[in-house]
Amino acid sequence: MLANKRVLLIISGGIAAFKAIDLIRLLKKEGTSVKAILTQSATQFITPLTVSTLSGEPALTELFDLTREAEIGHIELSRDADLVVVAPATANLMAKMAHGLADDLASTTLLATDKRVLIAPAMNVRMWEHAATQRNLELLKADGHVIVGPDYGLMACNEEGFGRLSEPEDILSAIKDHIETGALPLNIQKEGPLAGKHVLITAGPTHEPIDPVRYIANRSSGKQGYALAAEAAKAGAKVTLVSGPVTLPVPNGVDRILVETAQEMFDAVTRSLPADIAIMAAAVADWKVANQGQEKIKKTPDGRLPSLEFSENPDIAQYVGTHDNLRPQLVVGFAAETTNVELHAKGKLVKKNTDWIVANDVSPETGIMGGDRNQIKIVSKEGIEAWDDMPKEDVARKLIERIASHFAS
Repeated sequence: MLANKRVLLIISGGIAAFKAIDLIRLLKKEGTSVKAILTQSATQFITPLTVSTLSGEPALTELFDLTREAEIGHIELSRDADLVVVAPATANLMAKMAHGLADDLASTTLLATDKRVLIAPAMNVRMWEHAATQRNLELLKADGHVIVGPDYGLMACNEEGFGRLSEPEDILSAIKDHIETGALPLNIQKEGPLAGKHVLITAGPTHEPIDPVRYIANRSSGKQGYALAAEAAKAGAKVTLVSGPVTLPVPNGVDRILVETAQEMFDAVTRSLPADIAIMAAAVADWKVANQGQEKIKKTPDGRLPSLEFSENPDIAQYVGTHDNLRPQLVVGFAAETTNVELHAKGKLVKKNTDWIVANDVSPETGIMGGDRNQIKIVSKEGIEAWDDMPKEDVARKLIERIASHFAS
């Protein structure tokens, strides 16, 4: 897929810059041509010599290189690629991109490109969560750029949270997903039955911490939600996928926001509204541990068990379904049950004010939770529609077709 393709890799400053070395290796292994630009800050972490040795191309750092700029080099660089990748992308470079600033080779090239740009942010968790960074992120998404990560974890600053650069393998997967569409102009109009629609999808489990090393989770793999996101994108929709912790690649043409807890998923969903369609496929934890341990909870000499206290998590589907001003035109909830599936689904239809409930039996013997197949019932005010057992990709395709028909009628 990547053989003979051309990637322009822009490396900005930050401790995560060392991962760009592994990304270059992976791209070269795929047969990809890699040209690299390093910001001045990036050269404090990795050297141009290392990058040029691995890429087989001169590593560029200066805007006013007399030879290249006599040929308008930054314009040539910005156009002579199948995809532009920024990894890592610092808060500073993202801010420049969002506001059209161009004061060095990297930012000038990014402003001059007519190609789609894949951005892999990396920064301190507080910088990532800052309102200014989040505003810039939304501007970049609106411009048609693809965001990969950041991931959750412990960072070099010894703080934990979202801000870690996605692993090179995950960035490579995203490059594969977008390499064919990267040469298309930004903000290209999509075609399909859901063209012009914004589809908001939640997927996967949530993890609720008990202490810094333990958490409560469920067996959701996220496969059904990711399949729905892929099919919605194929149908021409703008897709925002809010995902809990999973190991699945980002579907082509999908904007993914990774979260850990139910509260983080709630916050990401509210930031992603308004939307035309909401598909709440995530298996969100109903409760969180109210008395989380700030340190790892240890066994006691007398064998006394720890006492966990729980509090309720926000009901994301109910919030979306009952919102006065931002309720999508179509809200699809999910009900994963082990008993009385139809009864519980009907209750959720009313309580959460959804238009449809996609219900399924996730008893252990069905193998649905975490498996590759699904058997669903669509519960609505009009009645119950039972579907045959089929692969989750087929369920997704059929459900997106049903949604498209709903809007066409």
